[in-house]
Amino acid sequence: MKTLAVVMAGGLGVRLWPRSTERQPKQFVHTLGEGTLIQNTVSRLLPFLDLQDIHVVTTADLAHHVSNQLAMIPDANILKEPFGRNTAPSIALSATLLRHRYSDDTVMVVLPSDHLVSNVREFHVTLDRAVSAAAATGRIVTIGVMPTRPETGYGYIQVGEEIPTDNPVLKGVLRSVSTFAEKPDTATAQRFLDAGDFIWNSGIVVGTIGAIIRAVDEHLPDHGPLFHLLERYINTPDEAEMVENFYRQMRSVSFDVGVLEKDTTIGVVEGAFGWSDVGTWDELYRMSMKDGKNNVIEGNVVTLHATNCLVSGTTGRLIGIVDVDNLIIVETESSIMICKRGETENVRDLVDVLRRRHIAQHL
Repeated sequence: MKTLAVVMAGGLGVRLWPRSTERQPKQFVHTLGEGTLIQNTVSRLLPFLDLQDIHVVTTADLAHHVSNQLAMIPDANILKEPFGRNTAPSIALSATLLRHRYSDDTVMVVLPSDHLVSNVREFHVTLDRAVSAAAATGRIVTIGVMPTRPETGYGYIQVGEEIPTDNPVLKGVLRSVSTFAEKPDTATAQRFLDAGDFIWNSGIVVGTIGAIIRAVDEHLPDHGPLFHLLERYINTPDEAEMVENFYRQMRSVSFDVGVLEKDTTIGVVEGAFGWSDVGTWDELYRMSMKDGKNNVIEGNVVTLHATNCLVSGTTGRLIGIVDVDNLIIVETESSIMICKRGETENVRDLVDVLRRRHIAQHL
């Protein structure tokens, strides 16, 4: 059974502005750990897959970051979108291009480039189960994560009945999906946790190349024919031009909304490998080491009577905070962002305001 990986690296990570920008999104910056998020993602895959079977899909504007930070990835394994159209076109393009290198029954593991995993050994166990399930059943399989708190920043999967297979290793492992739920409010998240059959959606999708292409054909009929037309141009001088032409005809839609939520055959495998999407400054604060005042301090920072804050500076300039509590303060070369802890989801709205006001130099 042949397996490959596609690491999605075209996102903008706007909730981590100003550290994450359009020119250098969060997957290419240091947050937690030794390397950048994308470097750590690929490192986690290397014991599980051969290097030549790891691919990265990103936009043309960001491809140089992939080449610089992942020099060991062959150039041919960097799949380029002309611009972002969300994850459904990204995954469909990847499957279409890789169909010309691998067979339709090759299992494709699609995963975000900007997530954190603390238990790599358990991650590999879960990934192996999902790959085996996708190969054995022909279904698209998602990976869910056991929730540890009523988190409002994640999507959820409601787990259904067991899906039987002929593989005894998968007994009790592969379950059906009852429903996908978008990011809930606090009360709904608590109800999900209390119900016991909701798990976090990790965003990892596993399926054969053929199964993914068939699902796009069925559930995204406005997109599928365009990718089939594209096949005649792959490995020709017109490939890049035709990809851009077809992308301009596509709407922006996530793979979750466009495909998974419409498909009644989706399976889910649950893991417990210490996962986070590192999506907001609140999440970064939660995961970071605190000092005696419950502060997270990065850079040249002096505090006086300050508690429960995250203060991050990258320029070397002195940041002084006095008599404050529960703040997020982030300083970069061009910007300073100050926000109440617990409200950092709203940083996305701030970025939208900057974009509407055409203050592009700060994005």
